[in-house]
Amino acid sequence: MALARPNAPRRIFFRKGNLIALRELALRRTADRIEDDVRAYRVEQSIDTVWKTGGALLACVGPRPGAEHVVRSTARLAGQLGVDWHAVYVETPALARLPAARREQTLFTLKLAAELGAATAVLAGGDIGAAIVDYAREHNLSKIVMARRHRTWPWRTPHARRIAALAPDVDLIEVGAATHAAPAAPVQDIPRARKGWLSYAVAAASSLGVALLATPLAPYLDQANIAMLFLLVVVLVAVRLGRRAAVVATCVGVACFDFFFVAPRFSLAVSDLQYLITFGVMLAVGLVIGQLTAGLRFQARVAAHRERRSRALYEFARELSGALQVEQVVETTRDFLGRTFRARAVLLVPDADARLLAPEQDSVAAAPDLGVAQWAFDHAQAAGLGTGTLPASAFFYLPLVAPMRTRGVLAIVPEQQRWILIPEQRQQLDTFAALAAIALERVHYIEVAQGALVSMETERLRNDLLAALSHDLRTPLTLLVGLSESLARAQPALAPAQLEMAQGLHGEALRMSALVTNLLDMARLQSGQVTLRREWQALEEAVGTALRLTSAQLAGHVVETSIPADFPLLRFDAVLFERVLCNLLENAAKHTPPGSRIEIRAALHGAAATLTVADDGPGVAPGREEAMFEKFTRGEREAARSGVGLGLAICRAIVGAHGGSIACTRSDMGGAAFVIALPLEQPPQAGPEMDV
Repeated sequence: MALARPNAPRRIFFRKGNLIALRELALRRTADRIEDDVRAYRVEQSIDTVWKTGGALLACVGPRPGAEHVVRSTARLAGQLGVDWHAVYVETPALARLPAARREQTLFTLKLAAELGAATAVLAGGDIGAAIVDYAREHNLSKIVMARRHRTWPWRTPHARRIAALAPDVDLIEVGAATHAAPAAPVQDIPRARKGWLSYAVAAASSLGVALLATPLAPYLDQANIAMLFLLVVVLVAVRLGRRAAVVATCVGVACFDFFFVAPRFSLAVSDLQYLITFGVMLAVGLVIGQLTAGLRFQARVAAHRERRSRALYEFARELSGALQVEQVVETTRDFLGRTFRARAVLLVPDADARLLAPEQDSVAAAPDLGVAQWAFDHAQAAGLGTGTLPASAFFYLPLVAPMRTRGVLAIVPEQQRWILIPEQRQQLDTFAALAAIALERVHYIEVAQGALVSMETERLRNDLLAALSHDLRTPLTLLVGLSESLARAQPALAPAQLEMAQGLHGEALRMSALVTNLLDMARLQSGQVTLRREWQALEEAVGTALRLTSAQLAGHVVETSIPADFPLLRFDAVLFERVLCNLLENAAKHTPPGSRIEIRAALHGAAATLTVADDGPGVAPGREEAMFEKFTRGEREAARSGVGLGLAICRAIVGAHGGSIACTRSDMGGAAFVIALPLEQPPQAGPEMDV
């Protein structure tokens, strides 16, 4: 046990710098707590207006080249203001048909925002401005950052005008183009995704087919009913083939309606100008129906994806809730990831030394790199595909971070590399990883609890057995000690050989009685049945009593005591403390050769009184200082000596019951030193003497 020096300089914690840091932490903690209360109150009261209680920023990411500059500018602004910030991308039906290169560029921009500390999200909707405003109100974001067009303020982008109209209480910040970047392209730079000519041909053929089928029925059907048939075709085409095919079906339907059913028939000429209004209304209604139907189709597809993700998370959590072994968690995680993400996955778990174990050879076609996986495990950071650490790797390594520690690494090989960049897919994967980590931690603590329960039950049974055996052996051993002593003192005196046998019997009986007493005392201390009778005692009296009781064992050893004359009184149980000293002295006498020196020193160190029992014997092997105080632990060189290894364990239990500590160190003489530290208390003041 390391002892503090009396004149060592004291470290003052409550310095000005520490107090300023504590004040900053308290203010930040209070601000976070108040912000959470504000959000909860807004939800409870259904408040949709933005409260400018904080300076959180919202960056709008789009498919334009200036999106990366917007993200970096927002990150710098958030860092200067010391606030949180978000980055969102609104995916509309039109943007969903962008080329893969443009979509991947947007996903890379969102990934950059996440690396810079933003909370990212991909929103789905037909109105970009409305979706952004709803997100800002939901998260109480008072400032929206967007890219400025190549023109100045009077020619704002339609999205900026839409946001300004929907949320006049929100601050709109426009970021200019980067000086090193090319100027932003005009609005019409967003290319239209080329649909196959087959879908357009099917749309046109559908309208022509309706016209041919309805021509024989023209004498029996009103023209309004025929127009409804063409609108029905527009709806069906929009549902199956999308918005552009619906536009083709609408135009072809209007032309067919004019050609086949409006006089003069089989001609595009119009005899009545009122039919022009009919054509216009029919065209407008068809276009609106196609637009709405395609939008609803897009929303239904997005809702279906979200429903599948929610169901997958529910089923995964349900399966993990019943897992009781690590193998079950590994198998369940691998199967669900394979079905949900269409990816090959392997879960790497560590051994007792926190080294990841190699997976089975047939788990994946190509085995993951254990070096990269170990790095991700040690640093609790993702590595591999799509990250800044070895991005060329075919595997994506995701650490399974549980509340207490990292429990493993998830190695994934996706069929398409781009889905790692999609924020919603990554968030779902992170949720899967968190559930797997919690399941592994739960299984670990189940094993720990079972081991602790078995250990406690084993300890209880052992203590009960020791108590029962020691109690039952105590009476016959006491009788044996008395009879052997009487036999040695019998009159007439025994012959020398018989006397030697009687004295040997008496000595072995005393040794067995001492062992049984140790067993009984240890059982009583473990069960808490010992009641301390603490009184104010002089330490030198307890030391003197212990020396008298161990005089036979200390014969042939040189014992030196050093206790200051003004040493204060200590409050302890005299009988138990003398037992501690006797055990330490017997231990020193047992493990040192005859003629060795044993020192007993007392000193004051701060608010504790220390008593050291040291010798110049062989000492304790390095690294076994704490093991010596465990029950049934014996030294390396005492195999031929008597004892069961309970003396030092009893010493630690008694000293601990007094609120002190005992430690084993190397003495100045080269042997072992046992240092007992007891807390100092204020002794009672003696009253004035009374005259008798």
